[in-house]
Amino acid sequence: MCGYMEKPISLINKEGRSMSNVIKYSRPKTVYGTGLVALDIVISSNPEEPTYQWAGGTCGNVLTILSYLDWKSYPIARLNSDASSLHAKNDMKQWKVNLDYAEMTPTASIPVITQEITKDKNGQPKHKFHWKNCPKCGSWLPNYKPVTLKSTALVKEAVNASDVYFFDRTSSGALDLARHFKELGALIFFEPSAKGDPKHFAEAIKLADIVKYSDQRFASVITESTEKHRPHLEIQTLGDNGLRYRTKRRKRWTTLPAFDMEDILDTCGCGDWTTAGVIHHLCQSSEGFANQTPDGFEAALRYGQALGAWNCSFEGARSGMYRMTKRAFTNEVEAILENGKPKKRKSTKSPNVSYASDGLCPACPAS
Repeated sequence: MCGYMEKPISLINKEGRSMSNVIKYSRPKTVYGTGLVALDIVISSNPEEPTYQWAGGTCGNVLTILSYLDWKSYPIARLNSDASSLHAKNDMKQWKVNLDYAEMTPTASIPVITQEITKDKNGQPKHKFHWKNCPKCGSWLPNYKPVTLKSTALVKEAVNASDVYFFDRTSSGALDLARHFKELGALIFFEPSAKGDPKHFAEAIKLADIVKYSDQRFASVITESTEKHRPHLEIQTLGDNGLRYRTKRRKRWTTLPAFDMEDILDTCGCGDWTTAGVIHHLCQSSEGFANQTPDGFEAALRYGQALGAWNCSFEGARSGMYRMTKRAFTNEVEAILENGKPKKRKSTKSPNVSYASDGLCPACPAS
């Protein structure tokens, strides 16, 4: 099984037929991943709220969320021992992420991403990211550095099984690992967060079983590659309009609208929750990925969308994990699936003060 859930998920498709998957309890699933593991610095739109620092980045979020869903998660990264890296590693440890391969040599400073959340003139939330320089002190922020082939050789020697391999950045090391895990029979999930080398990009598409991408950023680049090497499942996100998908067997696109959520505070990280939800649900299916039915794919996608919708009611990519109990999270997601919206929330808790920060980057003077 792919992690513990209290009840089976029940969905009804467009024709009114049940798409429920019976969940069979067994061992937790395992995921390895490489790509953007960062330190997120979240500046709330509420001046009363402190600035928080959490582990983030596409790969960091997806693997941490899967660990939250009771997977065994192993990020493969080059985190060193500076203050930012330690902060991110301590955060991931809280959620039981395994860091055996998070400090591959040569180690490097973790990327630091500042997210400023504000509201437009209509009171709607919007956010701005700072990748290169700190908006407070102007200091340079570290860039992403991929794992090296020397490091991936060590991983391949040590790891001989996994259920899923996830990557969001292409590099020689990321592709080397993708080939290794594919040979082991793992599900390969590619979600590009940057274009990178065209040859690497094309090979990533060829190796992937699932490709998920934004229609605004990658549609033109990916369409040509997927026509040559169609993945088993291709997911194209459409922002407020939901997503559409097609499979190797069914070439026509099927659109799934977004859930109509109220009180949206922030959309950052919703795509990461959707990805984790799709992986989690697909791996619970007794049919197995290769024999998955159309209803099975749709159930997994709707579950992923429900997780993404739930995340919209919190500021920051994973803030809800710190503000709600696991049971409350499960109940709210089930309500979204059943009713299109969660039950009215009674209360939330504040994150631990250890996640609060005086500065916006390691170089900021404490205020």
